[in-house]
Amino acid sequence: MAFSKLGLSDPILKAVSELGYTAPTAIQQQAIPIILSGKNLIAAAQTGTGKTASFVLPMIEKLNAAHYGHKLRAKRIRALIITPTRELAVQVESSVSQYGQYLNLTSMAMYGGVDEQPQKQRLLEGVDILVATPGRLLDMAHQRALHFDELEVLVLDEADRMLDMGFIGDINKIIERLPAERQNLLFSATISQDVRYLAKSAISDAVEISVSSNSAATPEIEQWLITVDKDKKSALLSHLIQQQQWQQALIFIETKHGAAKLVSQLEKRGIKAQAIHSGRSQAVREKLLADFKSGELQLLVATGIAARGLDIDELPRVVNYDLPYPSDEYIHRIGRTGRAGSSGEAISLVSKDDFKNLCAIESRLGHIIERREIDGFPVKKVVPVSILNFVPKSKRK
Repeated sequence: MAFSKLGLSDPILKAVSELGYTAPTAIQQQAIPIILSGKNLIAAAQTGTGKTASFVLPMIEKLNAAHYGHKLRAKRIRALIITPTRELAVQVESSVSQYGQYLNLTSMAMYGGVDEQPQKQRLLEGVDILVATPGRLLDMAHQRALHFDELEVLVLDEADRMLDMGFIGDINKIIERLPAERQNLLFSATISQDVRYLAKSAISDAVEISVSSNSAATPEIEQWLITVDKDKKSALLSHLIQQQQWQQALIFIETKHGAAKLVSQLEKRGIKAQAIHSGRSQAVREKLLADFKSGELQLLVATGIAARGLDIDELPRVVNYDLPYPSDEYIHRIGRTGRAGSSGEAISLVSKDDFKNLCAIESRLGHIIERREIDGFPVKKVVPVSILNFVPKSKRK
């Protein structure tokens, strides 16, 4: 199918073509016609499936067609996209600008960690599409720096991540301020019970769609793991980087303290890396992401939250230095590689302490992850092999 079959106008098709998009992804084929029809939507879509375009393209199509030439009043917005992190807000707003470059629509990203005054000043002019994080958005609303009475569309992007980060209270307070007559779109990697509860309170009469939940297990991503004693992880990682001559890798770790410690350990072995986490300033985080995307920085150690919004074409590999919990976070992480048909690899360093997480991940994938051995790294604490069909004694007949 071609984008031209989806009901998008020529200026948008021109922008999409210039960005190198040849055919819509599965989520785009399903979501765009539904959104253009004005219906509410709940969509399950993993990272790397093209979900941002699936809601931005029809949104800007509708906003451009409706009230053409209408001038927004001060402090008003027509569409609101709420995202969990600053990085994702910046990335989504960049996509809005690119897709709408031939339209007369305005957009801005609004997030905390930076001076609020320039954001207030920009809102004075009115903005068609605002991409914002919950905390700063609610703060601006409390200060009456923006009003929602002209809002037409609400998008909750990565809803599961926002709930994981504890934003449910802020989101509910924001929704209470919105006009009842609006289109509602919710996108989430997983539709958990908590996400359904949020959807029930915010969205009525919604169409629900989903792309393949096991997209991360496709052949484009080569998944493998190495079992290793916990105190040997940094040495093993250094060995892999040097012996396999990795040109670029995104290395996931659970804590910001652990990220800083790992960067120091790598540096002692002559390996340059940088850490990105919530403890670093916004300016530093933006600089690190830009350097990593350009290839100037080859190794980036990131906590899961900090890496949200990191979108790099042809990223060759991701490394799980720590295995994540819950298992869907593993799907998010490895989805950073093998994007848009490119190949990639996902490597996990697994110690005995990680066994429960490994079992959950392999059950989620529906298969055992290939194990490889590295000479010079014998394991003292053996990691058992998962039993995917294991049934506890209490539930056996």
